[in-house]
Amino acid sequence: MNIYYDGEQPAQAERFIEAAELVLQNEGLDPAFCEISVSFVDDETIREINRENRGVDSVTDVLSFPQFDDLADIDQRRPYLLGDVVLCTAQAERQAEEYGHSTDRELVYLFVHSMCHLVGYDHMEEDEKAEMRAAEEAVMTALKLERE
Repeated sequence: MNIYYDGEQPAQAERFIEAAELVLQNEGLDPAFCEISVSFVDDETIREINRENRGVDSVTDVLSFPQFDDLADIDQRRPYLLGDVVLCTAQAERQAEEYGHSTDRELVYLFVHSMCHLVGYDHMEEDEKAEMRAAEEAVMTALKLERE
C-alpha cells in the first residue's frame, strides 16, 4: 500500500495507511498494490476544485476522485491507483471543534469517508448513506477512533 502526499507527510500518515487497508480489506481488495494520492489544501483551493468538478461553489471538507467505476476492473496483480483524495485542513479543524474531538480524529474520519467513496460508496440516497456510514464506523471502531 502506498499513499503519495502532495507535500509533507502528515502526522496521521500511519493511521491513514491502517484506515486504507481496512477499507480495502472490507471490500475484498488486497491493499498490497494499491496506491492513493492525498493532497491537503486551503479553503480557497478546495472551493475552486469543488466548483470546477461538482459545480458547487463552496468550501467542503474532502473531495474524492475514484479511478474506477467498478472494482472488478482492478487488476490486483500489479500496482494500481485507486484514486485521489483532497482534504481541506482548515475545514477539518472547524469541524473537529464543532464536534468536540481532535483534528487528528477528524482528518482520519474524512480520509476514511473518502476511501469509502473511492471503493464505490455514496450517500445521495438514504439507504446508500446508511450503508456508507456503517462501513465508515466499522473502520473507525477498528482504529479505536469512535465518536465520544
